[in-house]
Amino acid sequence: MAQKGAQLDQETISCSICLDLLKDPVTIPCGHSYCMNCIKAHWDGEDEKRIYSCPQCRQTFTPRPVLVKNTMLAALVEELKKTGLQAAPDDHCYAGPEDVACDVCTGRKLKALKSCLVCLASYCEKHLQPHHDVAPLKKHKLMEPSKKLQENICSRHDEVMKMFCRTDQQCICYLCSVDEHKGHDTVSAAAERTERQRELEVSRQNIQQRIQDREKDVKELQQEVKAINDSADKAVEDSEVIFTELISLMEKRRSDVKQQVRSQQETEVSRVKELQEKLEQEITELKRKDAELEEASHTEDHTEFLQNYPSLSRLSESTDSSSINIRPLRYFEDVTAAVSELRDKLQDVLRDQWTNISLTVTEVDVLLSYLEPMTRDGFLKYSRELTLDPNTVNTRLSLSEENRRVTLMMTKQCYPSHPDRFTICGQVLSRESLTGRCYWEVEKGKGGVSVVVTYKHNNTVNERFGDDDKSWSLGFYKSRYDFRHNSVQTPVSGPRSSRVGVYLDHSAGILSFYSVSETMTLLHRVQTTFTQPLYAGLWLDGPIENTAELCQLNS
Repeated sequence: MAQKGAQLDQETISCSICLDLLKDPVTIPCGHSYCMNCIKAHWDGEDEKRIYSCPQCRQTFTPRPVLVKNTMLAALVEELKKTGLQAAPDDHCYAGPEDVACDVCTGRKLKALKSCLVCLASYCEKHLQPHHDVAPLKKHKLMEPSKKLQENICSRHDEVMKMFCRTDQQCICYLCSVDEHKGHDTVSAAAERTERQRELEVSRQNIQQRIQDREKDVKELQQEVKAINDSADKAVEDSEVIFTELISLMEKRRSDVKQQVRSQQETEVSRVKELQEKLEQEITELKRKDAELEEASHTEDHTEFLQNYPSLSRLSESTDSSSINIRPLRYFEDVTAAVSELRDKLQDVLRDQWTNISLTVTEVDVLLSYLEPMTRDGFLKYSRELTLDPNTVNTRLSLSEENRRVTLMMTKQCYPSHPDRFTICGQVLSRESLTGRCYWEVEKGKGGVSVVVTYKHNNTVNERFGDDDKSWSLGFYKSRYDFRHNSVQTPVSGPRSSRVGVYLDHSAGILSFYSVSETMTLLHRVQTTFTQPLYAGLWLDGPIENTAELCQLNS
């Protein structure tokens, strides 16, 4: 008995209620056995119904059966404990809510190891064994455990769906093919699977080819990143060397000027002091002579005076007063003026060259074309904080809010004369130049406003923005929009809003105007080639006190 017992597992002598080894086992009339306390507790819950059932087979008993300990089963359990009962499966072997359970196990079910497409059932390792040992079962098709086996059964005919209707693109059973799908293009599920498998393989080949292409693209982009980084590092390193040389040159010139000024200062001071000493010596000699002559002039004895007079020392030759330059002297002010002139010329050169350098830097491009942002958050990544240039503002316009807001005034404003000032049109440029990718927004007041992108204007011409080929102007008013370029005005449709957003991609030659409210709507897009840095501009129409403001954006 010990040998047979050793072949039993824990499930055989376990209570299906507590899932533990039987304790004080009792056998009820249907033949199933339970722990005495477990079945008592189960039937205590059924006392009100007066009908008592088996938890496994659901057979009912009336009246409530009398429970008597099954001494033979109890002895078997004890004997098995002594002779080496097989270890209970680990908890992870039992099926959970997300697992496929064995359809044969009773009580607590084990996880299924395989599902059979012929039996339409799932089996744990123990109950799957006949499919490995029994010849007819070996022919069955086994697959990974599936909860969808019953989906293979036709709900109409309760038959396995082994056919496929190509007309209706659905799985059917054989009876369906001669019933409601009669005359349709039907094939076996296996044949359709073979066809679809070929399509799947083609799709996989396409996907794998795309993966290879994308991996190649990624590799190219990685190489591009490395090339960009290497080029940028070299440019920074070379620029540092060049600027260091420029600074060194400026330092040398500064030292040279300082040394020459100090040397000339020493020479001139020495010359002046030498002349000063001569004059001071002459003054001393003259004072002594004057005292001698004064003393002689007070001699009362005429004879004595006349006798001493020839011995009075004669005056020495006077220092030539022409050696003293009495014209107004500027000393070293001309040096300062010359250095100032050099500074101004260097500033002009640096400003002009910096524009070219900046434009060259921003026109660096990569392999892939750049896509314009799709959302306002995407545009805000390129937001620029712009201010208006007081040197360009027309005298009928007043600046405020740290030079971000402009207001149309009735009276002229007092601005100093400047060559960049607009003197006829009520317009103003931004102080900052625009290169690369930029985004900004303009909020208008109660009148008409034109939002402008332009090259630096020759303000002596004083054309209105949009009247030449160097400026692009979107006017927005209470009930309409229009776009103006090279004196051609084009009506623009779009939702009315008090705010317009402007997106510029200088290197790509893209200029876009958007209506901004809860959403962004494209009003007009320009595709061209920009050859110089650009500036933002504003033009204001009436009424008086109409305003426009460059908005502060939180990127």
